[in-house]
Amino acid sequence: MSEPDLSFLDPAGRSPAQTATVALQRVERPWFTAGDRPVASTQDLVAELRAYQAELENQNKVLSYSQTVAESAYERFETLFASVPLALMVVDEHDLVLQANSMAHRLFQPSEHDRPLSALMPFVREQDVDRVREAFTVARQAGHGEVKEIVFAISPDSRITGDLHIAHIEPPQDGGPPLTQFLCAVIDQGPLLAERNALQRSTQALQQRNEQLFASEKRLEAVINSALDAIVCVDQHQRITVFNPTAAALFQCSASDALGSGLQRFLPDAPRALALAKLNTQALLGEMTALTVTGKELAVEVSVSFERHADGETTTVFARDLTGRKKAEAHRSELEAQLRESQKMQAVGTMAGGIAHDFNNILGAILGNVELAKADCAAGSPVLESLTEIDKAGRRARNLVRQILTFSRNEPPQRTVVSLADIAHETERLLRVTLPPGIALHMRLSPGLPPVLADATQVEQALINLCTNAIHAIDNERGAIHVDALAVEPDQRLSERLALMPGNYVALTVSDNGPGMEAATLERIFEPFFTTKPVGQGTGLGLAVVHGVMRTHQGAVDVHSVPGQGSRFTLYFQAAPAGASLPAPVAESVAAGAFASAADLAATGQAPGSARVADSQERQRHVMYVDDDEALVFLVQRLLRRRGYLVSGFTDPHAATAALRAEPQRYDLLVTDYNMPGFCGVDLVREARRIRPGLPVALASGYVTTEIEQAALAEGARALIHKPNDVEELCATVQRLVAGDDAAA
Repeated sequence: MSEPDLSFLDPAGRSPAQTATVALQRVERPWFTAGDRPVASTQDLVAELRAYQAELENQNKVLSYSQTVAESAYERFETLFASVPLALMVVDEHDLVLQANSMAHRLFQPSEHDRPLSALMPFVREQDVDRVREAFTVARQAGHGEVKEIVFAISPDSRITGDLHIAHIEPPQDGGPPLTQFLCAVIDQGPLLAERNALQRSTQALQQRNEQLFASEKRLEAVINSALDAIVCVDQHQRITVFNPTAAALFQCSASDALGSGLQRFLPDAPRALALAKLNTQALLGEMTALTVTGKELAVEVSVSFERHADGETTTVFARDLTGRKKAEAHRSELEAQLRESQKMQAVGTMAGGIAHDFNNILGAILGNVELAKADCAAGSPVLESLTEIDKAGRRARNLVRQILTFSRNEPPQRTVVSLADIAHETERLLRVTLPPGIALHMRLSPGLPPVLADATQVEQALINLCTNAIHAIDNERGAIHVDALAVEPDQRLSERLALMPGNYVALTVSDNGPGMEAATLERIFEPFFTTKPVGQGTGLGLAVVHGVMRTHQGAVDVHSVPGQGSRFTLYFQAAPAGASLPAPVAESVAAGAFASAADLAATGQAPGSARVADSQERQRHVMYVDDDEALVFLVQRLLRRRGYLVSGFTDPHAATAALRAEPQRYDLLVTDYNMPGFCGVDLVREARRIRPGLPVALASGYVTTEIEQAALAEGARALIHKPNDVEELCATVQRLVAGDDAAA
């Protein structure tokens, strides 16, 4: 504590201590010097004593004032010590609390049941004892010390955390060295720590929120960058601020080049539409015309979203490319038209199949009556020549009907050994009938072509399709079509390109001098329903059928075309194995899969047409013939009766069943048609076998398929007869079955 200023009590400006010293010196001054000689007179001594008395009185006043000032300062210190809002205590070097203010008592002894504040260290947590002791040591040496965040255990359930500040003081004592004491101040950091913890929690929450916002921004950026639509964000001045990769690809402009430019650069009509659409937060602007960076126009569908914030507003534009959709819609419309055309063709094919079935019966009647008329004509008669020509025409009509049935029913190919030269010449005759006058057809077939394994009908169909396609390509111009056939052995490069098996092939080439085709057209010519012709003038199935025919024949088709130089199609058919030969003419006329034929009868040594009554004593054989065509029933009755058979003809299968049930032993053979109105020949075969199990049964059909053959075989039929059949074939089959029945009996 600083000393008070008492200079006003001593004119000489001396301190009270100095004044007291001077006075003592005067009192102790001797009155006599050495030699007992007086120094001054009595008057001088009295004056000096009076001055000394006055000086003593002044000194007493100074001391009295100093005591008053000291007592006042002590009272102020006690008041400050007691009322300061800090926990203060005076601790000696033995940790004894000598003095503590009220704040310290409230902090360390909040209730009367708590530990009294007699020592400081018992309150310190065990983990902090060493730190506190080190702070006291530092304070002893340096005069002050402090330690942060000390935990004081007030009670088992109460703890406080505070900072401890220590000051070293040495109060004097009478007759000895000064005492060692410490003035300790405890600053409660509980509220500050709570605030700091709350701040830390707030900071952590803010950091987590920032991380979530960052992750959300990353996700949003990833969504924008991976969106299939073009996303463009513009500010209130319609300057581009976001330009995703889809927009860069759509408008063919990099993001760095697009950022900062105006929206009208890519969407010229967008600014006006945006001004009208700002009444809502979202709007669909519909279809608009966009521009790429090169000026190319695009059809896009545009929608917008408006966001208002403190800095202004942001508009997000979503643009979807409609080019693919428009192409798909156009392609879909085209496919729908082609599908309708295909359905129409399918309906026509179904109708053609039905017509061909009825026409079979008509041809059967014609050919049968021709045979009867030829038998009635004398040798050398001029009528015989006409009948022969009628027979040839009927056979051609029969082959045509078989083709129509094959086309309409889409059966798998029956590959046999055939001659491509014969097929090409037959196709030539068909084509020349419809060939335009300005187009010439040239056939150049190498002699000695090896036979091939193929379905003659499908090969003819493929050749007709290629020639028809060439005719349509030349259109109304003058041109030529060349059909070439050559025996080849494809090299390895060609075999790998066309996926051909190694071996010998016959290459059938159809070339024209038409306009040719571009590369884009060449890539799609074999696609079903693809056509370059206007809607209604082509189905796009011609070349697809050619490709399918070659695939089923394990061959290939090669195309070469140059715009302005025509087109060339080459079909590669596998040559027949060595030793294979073309079938006999009679065998060609027999349906594939038939159980019996005239060739079977010839193998037994019996010639066709030799079926007749053995002698007058042999019982006449009875044949039941069932067909819904009355003319055909009448014809078969006449044919078989001339051969010595007894024939019962029926046009109603139910009547035939009733007659067979009435007299099952009367009949030696049943011949029934396969397809009759409201009835199937297989059902009649089944019923006949149920009535008489041993009765020989034959099934006649205008189109013998694998399914018909298997069904007839399962029901017990012994032969299949193809309509319209040769008279000799029919009679030979009847003779064989009747003879087999006798043998069985």
